[in-house]
Amino acid sequence: MTTGVFDELVPDVLGEPYLAETISLPPDEEGPVVATLVVRRAAEPTTKAVLYVHGFCDYFFQTAYAEWWNERGYDFYALDLRKYGRSLRPHQTPNYVTDLRDHFGELDAAFHRVAERDGHDHVVLTAHSTGGLIMSLWANERQPAAAGMVLNSPWLDMQGGRLMQGLGTSVVKQIGARQPSRLIPRTVGGHYGRSLHVDHAGEWPFNTDWKPLDSFPVSFGWLSAIRRGHAELQAGLEVGCPVLVLSSGGTRWPKEMGDDVHNFDVVLEVPQIRKWSTAIGRHVTYIAIEGARHDVVLSLPGPRAAAYAEIDRWMSTYVD
Repeated sequence: MTTGVFDELVPDVLGEPYLAETISLPPDEEGPVVATLVVRRAAEPTTKAVLYVHGFCDYFFQTAYAEWWNERGYDFYALDLRKYGRSLRPHQTPNYVTDLRDHFGELDAAFHRVAERDGHDHVVLTAHSTGGLIMSLWANERQPAAAGMVLNSPWLDMQGGRLMQGLGTSVVKQIGARQPSRLIPRTVGGHYGRSLHVDHAGEWPFNTDWKPLDSFPVSFGWLSAIRRGHAELQAGLEVGCPVLVLSSGGTRWPKEMGDDVHNFDVVLEVPQIRKWSTAIGRHVTYIAIEGARHDVVLSLPGPRAAAYAEIDRWMSTYVD
């Protein structure tokens, strides 16, 4: 297990009271590698903390989520993984790894800081989408002393039906082994990003250099790593703590902007999340939030409030 090398805390791009520190990690084939840990502390000193990991083509900007945890007496930490958001460097391919275990180094380092260096003995793990897959695999292997885990629309299987899950995955793995950096042809409508961004149809400000509305390109090597992660999870994990899985109430694939973009998951297939949630561990609670977006805490006000109420109820029952 590696703990990385930490730089000093500096004001984050979100502005104080958000602070950030860089975690220097071993270089890879593209050169120097870093991750970034952002923290917003609760009003009073506490031994309780949350560690959050974002999804694909994403980074931490969900300030209302951090503040919600602060109000409940938790210090909030968010990790921008290597090659994402604050951690992306000019020489790097955005979001690119060929093994999801490459991210375990920064997760080790972040958890070490939260639990050991900063003295929190009650740590809740939380993650969104691809981060939910990565965090589940990491927790299964590392077995951190976590009090609970809250997963927001975790990516647990490949959307696209049996053809993509079978033959398509075989092709992805074959090409990924030979030409990992080769890009997969795909078309992204950008509806999801536009449903969120304050300059379009949403209410959230975020950096579109770090979270492009039309997403980043996807390589065969990266998707092959995702499919191996799916297979490992579906074989059964045990993360060692109670788990809450939240998702939207359903999926739609809209061809244009409209109500469906705001009221359904337009990124992942909700039935797959429901199907595979219990593979994460022996104690899993699954709740669908009607009218929620893919990132349920960025939903419209009604479903967003419902999601927070469910987290609060689950925390009171199983964690706090």
